[in-house]
Amino acid sequence: MTLRLATLLAALCAATVSHADSLPKPGDYYLISRDHAGKFLGSHKLFKHKSTGMKQVTYCGNAYFVRDSSVAWTELEAEFGHIVHVEFNFGKGWRPICANPEREVTRADLGITRDAREVLAGVSTEPSPANRLAAIGAMFRTSVFEDSKSGLGM
Repeated sequence: MTLRLATLLAALCAATVSHADSLPKPGDYYLISRDHAGKFLGSHKLFKHKSTGMKQVTYCGNAYFVRDSSVAWTELEAEFGHIVHVEFNFGKGWRPICANPEREVTRADLGITRDAREVLAGVSTEPSPANRLAAIGAMFRTSVFEDSKSGLGM
């Protein structure tokens, strides 16, 4: 029994260490969605250096690199009525530095013609059964989420 517990604890520690790199650090920039009371709803990281699959964008005069899904996400968050800002982690909290990023960079600006939900679901322009199911699932999850917020959901 003790060996199982030790193994479980080691696995949990290893998992924690592997995810520590993805935690926000002072100096990081994020697209952050909040409700009208300022409560955090979600985020996507902005990068200052180019990496595979990222595109350069400009928010409020500052250059960043983003994934297509981040731009699609900002559009959906705004569509849901959430407040989206570019925010800077200054070590003691978050400081909004750019309002309405969904207006500054759009899917069209990046040459993306797919619906934002399809982009977030990872649907390629090549129709395949797996991608169609992912898109259907993403649209259903979004609909259920919105219905539950209005009191109509499960």
